[in-house]
Amino acid sequence: MQLETVESSSIHAIGYDEAERILEVVFNNGGIYQFVDVPPAEFKALMHADSKGRYLNANIRNLYPYWRLYRPRRQRKTK
Repeated sequence: MQLETVESSSIHAIGYDEAERILEVVFNNGGIYQFVDVPPAEFKALMHADSKGRYLNANIRNLYPYWRLYRPRRQRKTK
């Protein structure tokens, strides 16, 4: 899957496998998620949205099954 860097305050890159209908999102904090059974039209709308993070939250996040591929560790605060 080819990932494309996007301009977003929360998302670093987005990729889409049309044959498998899998949307991959790499967040600026390092988290990586794959959403399954996402229609091509939904991917196109996401890529053209003014706010990709807002579009993802409103139209994809809770509507399509997903799994987390990577979750960054929280940094411990040092004194």
